[in-house]
Amino acid sequence: MNRFVVICDGLRSLHNVGSVFRTGDGVGVDKIYLCGITGKPDTEKAERKISKVALGAQNYIEWEYAKQSWRLVEKLKKEGYQIVSLEQTSESISYTKFKPKFPLALIIGNEGKGVKKSLLERSDKIIDIPMRGQKESLNVSVAFGVVAYWIGGFR
Repeated sequence: MNRFVVICDGLRSLHNVGSVFRTGDGVGVDKIYLCGITGKPDTEKAERKISKVALGAQNYIEWEYAKQSWRLVEKLKKEGYQIVSLEQTSESISYTKFKPKFPLALIIGNEGKGVKKSLLERSDKIIDIPMRGQKESLNVSVAFGVVAYWIGGFR
């Protein structure tokens, strides 16, 4: 089963959430989990902001809210998912050297704080995007797009 799901943990920006839905639709993501403080398209105001960027993709991709992301990760691990975090750490490898195994769950974290340590510790792999410029990272939704198309190409 080549399932590819995304775990959005603590994304503050509804525009970033919308972008993840739109990019996820483009790459064929099967499901998006919205965790913690991540905004959900469940109120008129949130739906409007997410839809501004998602352009309706939130209506095509299955999504589910999970209050505690670590519990979700434990559940997915039991179901056989490879858990992969997108984060820069001393243990991370370039996404281009990563060989995905499916089913796969990709964790993306908070715009300022990144992926929580408790989730990194539960991850099977930690991948990053090498940076050549002065900035250390990309916007979370842009980084997701880069990596999602890489992973999606292996499906």
